[in-house]
Amino acid sequence: MDITLNGEQRQLPDHFTAAQLVDLLELSGKRMAMEINREIVPRSTFAEHVIRAGDQIEIVGAIGGG
Repeated sequence: MDITLNGEQRQLPDHFTAAQLVDLLELSGKRMAMEINREIVPRSTFAEHVIRAGDQIEIVGAIGGG
């Protein structure tokens, strides 16, 4: 299926979850936030949140400093 990830077209298998996308992008364990179709997806729901064709996904990483 086709999605848009951070402004770029991307192909994913059907029935792909937000958790699988995080793993694919090697972001597991990193501080980040995901928005799908302008809605924040809580990290606690990544495993159940199924990505659908045409979804617009934005992923941003948290940067700490001090």
